[in-house]
Parts: sequence; structure tokens; C-alpha cells
Amino acid sequence: MADEQTGADKVTELAKDIRVGMLTTVDPSGTLVARPMAQQDIESAGELWFFAERDSRKVAHLTANPTAMVTLTSSDAWISLTGTGSVVDDVAKKRELWNPYAAAWLPQGPEDDSVVLIRFDADTAEYWDTPGGRIASVLSFAKAKVTGQRYEGGENERVEL
Repeated sequence: MADEQTGADKVTELAKDIRVGMLTTVDPSGTLVARPMAQQDIESAGELWFFAERDSRKVAHLTANPTAMVTLTSSDAWISLTGTGSVVDDVAKKRELWNPYAAAWLPQGPEDDSVVLIRFDADTAEYWDTPGGRIASVLSFAKAKVTGQRYEGGENERVEL
């Protein structure tokens, strides 16, 4: 990889500025259920934090089966993380992560018993990065079309965390 960056460092770098991702859980019938969630913090490539309401379906799903997945997307990167989610009821951590975005969804505030955190711990990640963003992608697509060669515009790697 470029710049001697580890895979975990690369995933952290790509994920740090992506505010909203999709959290996928498993319902009691075994069906995968995904919903958008605002990422509150990424402490490392493998640890993400989200706010939720204690009586929400996602909290019930994670309590019954902690298997989870998070996908994050920006204009030039895509990340898929697999791992486990757990419900955390820590008022100090809720206060630390609290922000106006969280308050818009949970106006009762971080001290309220109905507000909990979801800590997602990733075991593996896979990312696709397109250095240079959309313009570089368009140029690479055009080059592939003109030359008849396969599109080679991005970096893809699977990372154990």
C-alpha cells in the first residue's frame, strides 16, 4: 500500500469523515435489517459509536444477536465492516459523544435512561478507494472505453482488524 500505511490505518482514514452509514443487524427470523445511522466517533478502524433509543428494534436485535455490519460511503470510498454490536449505557460516554446532531434525533438528552449507545467492534473490513475522487474515476472510465482495457481506477483490500 502507498505510504507504508497499514490496512487498519487506511480504513480509519477513509471512515473518519463519513458521518452517516448503514448499520445492519439480524432480526429474530434471521433476516438482515439495515438502517442509516449517524456515526458519532471512530476510535480506530474497528470501533465505531452510534446513539440509539433503548426500546428500538436495532437495540433488541443486537441484544438477541450481536452479529452486525456497517457500511460507509463517501464520494470516492466505500467501506464494509463486519463484527459485533453491543449496547452501552454509560452516561459519561454519552456526554462525551453528545452533539447537536444527536440532540436533533434524541431531544431527551444524554442523561435520559431511554438513550443508549451502540458500540460496533469490527473484526474485518473491506474497502474500495478511488484516489482523486470522481474526476479521476471519470478519466479512468474514459481511458478504459477508448483503449478497450479493463477499468483499473481504484484500490481494494480486505483487512483483518
